[in-house]
Amino acid sequence: MHPHTTVAPEPARVGVFGGTFDPIHCGHLAAALAARDALHLDEVLLVVANDPWKKSLREIAPAADRLALVEAAVEGEYRLVACDAEIVRGGTSYTVDTLDQLSRSMPGARLFLIVGTDILNEMESWERSERLSELAKVAVITRAGSPPPAGAIARWGAEVVWAETPDVSSTAIREKLRSGAAAEGLVPPPVSALIASRGLYGVHPKLMRR
Repeated sequence: MHPHTTVAPEPARVGVFGGTFDPIHCGHLAAALAARDALHLDEVLLVVANDPWKKSLREIAPAADRLALVEAAVEGEYRLVACDAEIVRGGTSYTVDTLDQLSRSMPGARLFLIVGTDILNEMESWERSERLSELAKVAVITRAGSPPPAGAIARWGAEVVWAETPDVSSTAIREKLRSGAAAEGLVPPPVSALIASRGLYGVHPKLMRR
């Protein structure tokens, strides 16, 4: 009889998609889904920033509310997971700390840092940016007709993921909501309902029926 051979399992492929998510919108979801499928990821962690160092000059919705919005957005979405690592860790949120934490908590996993084209151009200004590509493979989400700069791609050794993402921003959504306009079609329906029930972004809170 031949001896049994043990085949080592493939390392988990985990996407790390961080953001303030203030609020999460359909563009975020489209990017996460595109990365999941193109990179054959076992899961995509949508990491909600606790205290984003780049956004300290404006008021941000409480972390617990932003996390709840992300949880509502990904419910039922295959292999998309809301991650509270930065909130639990507390303090100012730096991506390098999160990647380091995840690499230690998931030994052997291959991490993919998912960013947009605009983010790719500013990553060199991030805290301890030289460690980012040591801890994760950078993947940049880009739309047809908007190719990312070749220099930044080469600098980070980034993998390009083409995605059909709607042209929407959290800033525009907040402005619409505060002006009294609706955000239907810009955020997933469960997110819209939660914004209304919690009275976020100037929306008058609606009482949920028991």
